[in-house]
Amino acid sequence: MAHAHRHTATPVAAKALLGAVLRVGECAGLIVETEAYLGQTDRAAHAFGGRRTKTNAALYGPAGTIYIYQMRQYCLLNVVTQPAGVPQGILIRAVQPTSGQTVMAAWRGRSGPAMTSGPGKLCQAFAITLADNNRPVNRARVGLELAVRRPVQIISAPRIGVPNKGEATAARLRFFVAGNACVSDMKKSQIDPNGGWQR
Repeated sequence: MAHAHRHTATPVAAKALLGAVLRVGECAGLIVETEAYLGQTDRAAHAFGGRRTKTNAALYGPAGTIYIYQMRQYCLLNVVTQPAGVPQGILIRAVQPTSGQTVMAAWRGRSGPAMTSGPGKLCQAFAITLADNNRPVNRARVGLELAVRRPVQIISAPRIGVPNKGEATAARLRFFVAGNACVSDMKKSQIDPNGGWQR
């Protein structure tokens, strides 16, 4: 833990990822929605209470480790944010595709905002699987380029799908680009034609 102060706090890193590029092969997109998970003290986190299993081992890796887990038939993409042994990470919830849309539409079986407007959907669109788990970002298939676009406004909200976990349910650890059509459950009336990005 001695070096933890040198690492950006996980919620700050989750906000900083908005406008970054997720790239897998020829497919790429701007990250528009993330959720922060705070490890041992976070009742919604896979490492709550220091839980360690074969499934969540990647969470205990160094910052920049890819952690993929499966929920029903979907894979979900997370990036570890802290030094090895501090199991905190960011779930990448939604992206706005910028290249490879034809390939993504084929993998997803649909196009438009619904192609990548949720964590399981974007993994399907990018063909991210458990084979990508526990590998360093940018050294395997999954790449991240730091923010290339800046959101006009970032909204913080409670995470999705975290019922009955007290403080962890109410914690505003979900961050998204206001008005972006690819954010999960974005209402049509709130969509900004410019995607919520600064010009």
